[in-house]
Amino acid sequence: MMDALPGDTFQPGDLLNNTYRVEGILGRGGTSEVYRARSEISGRVVAVKALRAEFSRNDDYLALMTREEDIREIRNDAIVRYYDTQRTDDGHVYLVMDYVDGPGLDQRLKQGGMSAEDLMVVARRVAEGLVAAHGRNIVHRDLSPDNIILRNGNPQDAVIIDFGIAKDTNPGAATIVGNDFAGKYAYAAPEQLGGQTDARSDLYALGALLLATFRGKQPDVGANPMEVVTRKGLPLDSSGVPEPLKSLIERLTAPQREDRLQTARDVLAYLQTANLPEAEERTVIVPRASRPTTVPPPPPAQPRATPSPARAVAGAAAPLATEPAPGRGKGGLIAVALVALLAAVGGGAWVSGALNGVLGPSLPVVSPFALTLAGGAGGIGQAAGHVPDQVLQKQISGALAASGNPAQLDLAQGTLAPGWTAAVQALLAALAEAPEWRLALVDNSATITGLAADRAQRDRLLAALKAVAGPLTLDSDIGLGPRLLPVADLTPVLTRFADCGELRLIDPPATGYPMGARIAIAGNVSATGNRVGLADAVSAIAGDRTVDVVGEVFNPALCKVDLALPKAPPGGIQIDFGFGDRPESNTDGRYFVGENPVIDVILPATMTDGFIFVSALDVSGKVFHMLPNLLDERNSVAELRKGQDGPFKLRVAWSMEEAKDGDRLAFQVNDEGLGKSRILVIHAREQIFGGIRPTTESAEAYAEALRMRSGPVDALDSRIMTLLAKP
Repeated sequence: MMDALPGDTFQPGDLLNNTYRVEGILGRGGTSEVYRARSEISGRVVAVKALRAEFSRNDDYLALMTREEDIREIRNDAIVRYYDTQRTDDGHVYLVMDYVDGPGLDQRLKQGGMSAEDLMVVARRVAEGLVAAHGRNIVHRDLSPDNIILRNGNPQDAVIIDFGIAKDTNPGAATIVGNDFAGKYAYAAPEQLGGQTDARSDLYALGALLLATFRGKQPDVGANPMEVVTRKGLPLDSSGVPEPLKSLIERLTAPQREDRLQTARDVLAYLQTANLPEAEERTVIVPRASRPTTVPPPPPAQPRATPSPARAVAGAAAPLATEPAPGRGKGGLIAVALVALLAAVGGGAWVSGALNGVLGPSLPVVSPFALTLAGGAGGIGQAAGHVPDQVLQKQISGALAASGNPAQLDLAQGTLAPGWTAAVQALLAALAEAPEWRLALVDNSATITGLAADRAQRDRLLAALKAVAGPLTLDSDIGLGPRLLPVADLTPVLTRFADCGELRLIDPPATGYPMGARIAIAGNVSATGNRVGLADAVSAIAGDRTVDVVGEVFNPALCKVDLALPKAPPGGIQIDFGFGDRPESNTDGRYFVGENPVIDVILPATMTDGFIFVSALDVSGKVFHMLPNLLDERNSVAELRKGQDGPFKLRVAWSMEEAKDGDRLAFQVNDEGLGKSRILVIHAREQIFGGIRPTTESAEAYAEALRMRSGPVDALDSRIMTLLAKP
């Protein structure tokens, strides 16, 4: 998989439709990106093809994506299986398809190529897939090594992918690129330069990619449009390719499509014949478009002479010219070939832009005219789409070279406003300050998304972009970064404000906080100002994330005890509040002067041994020990339960009526201790103090006792009780 870039539509970890978890990016194209994802329901690994944001609301491109989905009706192991198209809540459109695990032929090409034997196997497999596609009048139009994947590295399991510019040749079918050029020049058939495409164009591309993968080198189509046209009119150089692959390539890549094998079924028949032992003795018959197709010829015993590009096949096999005709040199042959080719594709070449700079200034007209650029502080890291001139093309390609990523830029023309190029250059200059950014241009509209390090930088960026947009309609959305906030970046802030016990993050993600996440902080502080300061300090580095401090503001006395409390997890002990004069629960823990709080501690069913310590800390700095105390020294869980199973309720603060005989603890709210009090329940395996604590003591004395305790603490639970003046 490739490294994720800031401008990618999805990021690793994103969950699509509550089903597909993105694991990484597999590839990027001019209009889309492909990701590896996994269904969190079935565990199945899939590929997700996402239409770039600037195309997601374009009806033409949505139609193209839908047509690609429609290819799911083609059931063949040699063609990638498509499922359905979906849209995220924020408008991103994506297509779910089978994930084919294995290298592409482009990888094999870069590694030095493949053997002829393996490529014959690939040819058979791809031909089988083309039979299925062509049988439904679907022409791929972009067959190339990167669109053939070897599942698990096995040539016998080659799979055709990416029907993104496939053409439906059924009567009345539409395609957004119409008859204009589609595909890659290196593998495109000559007729594609003129916008003429049929099943034979896919066969040419198959032969061209077989040759390139065998040699481990992409075909050289020339350095300028005239060279492209000239070389496309000549047979490919198959010298040095062993039989029968050599003859197969020659039969697939004849410049005139009438001279090629005519259908994918012909290719399969040819391969079958080529593998017969007696193949060299069979009669050679060349199929023509005007006649029923016959069994194609097997590879000859000796290398065939290369036919003249100006020669047309007529009837059965005839002697092939191996030398120039009398009175005509090699240059004359090329001239004749070029004239013939220009006659065939000249009009289309004007439309497609193949003759730009040779026969005139015309570039192919595209609509919409789209260019997508992405990068960061290090410069441009991604570029794909159309550019209107070579100056901008070279500028972007040169800037991109430092990243090691190739630019995917095509010269074209569209309905662009005067000053379009200058405005794009100015926007790129303004974005140089941004840590990450993405610029998506569609005709005269520019959409910019990105991140700024802080609010001041964001304000500068937005002002600069607006000032230089010129004729472009600008839509800017600069968020506050970073893209992923490490948990470790928050630790120093929490430590700095921890003046009343430990401050901790609630359920922090292991990989860090993504954009839009909630940062929840638990813990207590000694003053409201500290709580505000904590929230502000975290917000300053959190960017576009919400910050929520869920702790309490305690007075200094409570904080002294809080700082001394042992670090222990909650034990599931429930603390319930009630009233001494009525059988009601007090769910919010609020009591007014004159009221008599009743407190019950409910031990979970699993807590059957050890010892319980229950105390109340008030705002005045006093600690009241409710269990054990001088009135009731029992705090053994087993002794208190007396064999009772299940959750066990233990009353620790009684009603005034129940405590009137003096052997139970009760209290009534007065105006001396108004504010927040904290009820603490500690569970330990052993007695942790040297004896029974007094019924009342200072927070300082209790904090010291906690620090000097004799054993570990298993669990710590607490609840806040708020004492208020009469309303």
